[in-house]
Amino acid sequence: MKSLLFSLLLAPGLALAQTPVPASYPYLIKGKIGQLDAPAKVYLVNGPQRLDSALVQQGRFELKGSTPFPHSAALVLGRQGQLPDGWREMMLGGKVRRAFIESPDRIRLFLEPGPVVVTGFDSLRTARLSGGKLTADYQRLAEATKPITAKLKPGLSQAQYDVLNKEYAQAQMAFVKTHPTSWVSLETLQEARMIGGPPQYAEVAPLYAALTPAQRASPSGREYGELLLGLKATAIGTQAPAFSQRTPEGKQVSLADYRGKYVLVDFWASWCGPCRQENPAVLKAYEAFKERNFMVLGVSLDEEKTRAAWVKAIADDQLPWAQVSDLRGFGGTVAQQYGVKAIPQNFLIDPSGKIVASNLRGEELMATLAKFIK
Repeated sequence: MKSLLFSLLLAPGLALAQTPVPASYPYLIKGKIGQLDAPAKVYLVNGPQRLDSALVQQGRFELKGSTPFPHSAALVLGRQGQLPDGWREMMLGGKVRRAFIESPDRIRLFLEPGPVVVTGFDSLRTARLSGGKLTADYQRLAEATKPITAKLKPGLSQAQYDVLNKEYAQAQMAFVKTHPTSWVSLETLQEARMIGGPPQYAEVAPLYAALTPAQRASPSGREYGELLLGLKATAIGTQAPAFSQRTPEGKQVSLADYRGKYVLVDFWASWCGPCRQENPAVLKAYEAFKERNFMVLGVSLDEEKTRAAWVKAIADDQLPWAQVSDLRGFGGTVAQQYGVKAIPQNFLIDPSGKIVASNLRGEELMATLAKFIK
């Protein structure tokens, strides 16, 4: 199985070198929003990036252009002619912070040669979409995940959110398996790793290999290929990459120091809210198993400018295990070795130095430790 997956990963790399990538892909969007007229405008955006815009005249508008590769975007209605999305100052956590606020009068669509037709009575939020194959695929994905998003509501605990995130990611993976050549699948692979946590190499390597050569050669495809290399290095059953870094006090700590024990290598940072929320669960697991050949080694993705905050967070969260960092954030040596692109993330390593589990949260962490540590 190992050799098969390795071959699957190499095959896309060969295809990348042999397949020319089109310079651009055209898109065409046609819309009708009731009888809206100037100064109303529609804006095509990708996050905070403006891609295109058009005036609405007698309810009608058209956007025509090109994109480096097919991807999703949002169409936003600016009734007064200005894009309502933007950065705002607001109170978050008792401090004034800048946050990017999105207008609710929007609809997500997938850019394709089209036309993609948008039809609404007086807003984009309730408009209908029709189009070609990519639009149909995007709508199928939305239908597949709709029952899960319907469960999201205020007041859910972090553990409940984690469960729903994993369900959502599983639904995304099921879509990719049944639509291997769709551009929607490439974007879905990218999103799934952010929503459900780092995927398992054995699961996603064959999915990546099933994408078309053009998809793998695109910027997003190449980025995901690089992610796979990191996942391969930390796949279940592989030897954990060796590393050595310093504690806040300057003591050198090596992963090799923990050989003969189960050790949870826990990636976090002082600025990471979900990490700080998860720390009590890690502490609970530590207290339950510390006398049974188990330790935790914290690896912070703080930077030099947040060194003081890192040290304070260790004290505030009462974390008794060793903490190390080279204070280079996601560009740090250990984060690169372990392919860590988002936190919190962790890896459970057995006494022989092999990775036996990863991305463990809450009660799942306790249950996994109980399975391995008798």
